[in-house]
Amino acid sequence: DCSMGSQGGSQEQYDPQKHMDSILHKIQKLGITPRELEGLKSYKKLENSSREFSRERWRAVWSVVAGVVSVTLGFIWYMELYTIHGFSRAWLEWENLDLYAEQCTIETPDKFQDLFRPPVDCDMCRSVHEVDRVGNITPTDFEMKYAYSGRPVVVTDGTKDWGAPHVFSFDFFKNVYQDDSPTLTNYGRGCQFFPYQTEFKSLGEVFNMSKDRAEMKDGSQPWYIGWSNCDSNAAINIRQYYRRPYFLPSSAEGSRTDWIFMGSPGYGAHMHIDNVGNPSWQAQITGAKKWVLQPPPECYRECKVMEVIVHPGEIIVLDTNQWYHATHVVSSDMSITIGSEYD
Repeated sequence: DCSMGSQGGSQEQYDPQKHMDSILHKIQKLGITPRELEGLKSYKKLENSSREFSRERWRAVWSVVAGVVSVTLGFIWYMELYTIHGFSRAWLEWENLDLYAEQCTIETPDKFQDLFRPPVDCDMCRSVHEVDRVGNITPTDFEMKYAYSGRPVVVTDGTKDWGAPHVFSFDFFKNVYQDDSPTLTNYGRGCQFFPYQTEFKSLGEVFNMSKDRAEMKDGSQPWYIGWSNCDSNAAINIRQYYRRPYFLPSSAEGSRTDWIFMGSPGYGAHMHIDNVGNPSWQAQITGAKKWVLQPPPECYRECKVMEVIVHPGEIIVLDTNQWYHATHVVSSDMSITIGSEYD
């Protein structure tokens, strides 16, 4: 082995670049012109060999491309990705979602929803200069002035005789859901979760936060979230403590979905507009929230921006499909609200 190593060490290593440079140097020294060089048999043989190598290389490249395209087309055909149903099924399986529980395959970003939002009639806000505060209003009067006019209103005695103010709390909602509840994982028809400025990805994560943070102890990170209840068993429990607002018209049908918002002082929802189709009400159970209402862009010159603070026991009613709105918890204690839509 040692003799082989010494023999290998004495051999000069072949360098193609140096060899080619030597050949070119000799060609120049002999004065051979390019035309004369092209006439040599060895040159033509080398040129043909180079062309054949190039063709083989491109054949290999195109074979790989054809193979990839064939496999891709076969996969698309097998999975029926060329159909709406097939694409939706594949996308939702990729996202680990239930095909028959989701209303949309891909959620439209808020900016695009705003872009394609139909313009509103500015009559709904032209004569509105402040949010009215009323109490002891009859369903007939409410229907005539507020129910479908788009005019926002706060009903100051909206939650009278409700048990919710004495029951609703972070721990109440944490305990009202079983471990397998679809509401905790946003997995099911009608399940929605709004993390706002928090890191939470589901309601289940919210209820797993530390006790200090949940109780808003000094130094803990603030939070504000919202969700739609899609658990029928939990709904039965929740609805023991609130009832249909007394002032809604008798002909109005309420939604089966409860919307719940909860969070720390100083936090709230950013300015946005909803796409729920109907007017809605939201009852302030604990804490207080400031609402900022902005008219849609097409009405900026004709309508005013308004602010109103909703206190415990009050219900704000407005068409969130027409009014842009933001909320901010202004009380020192936790804000808890519950609401729904009506038609």
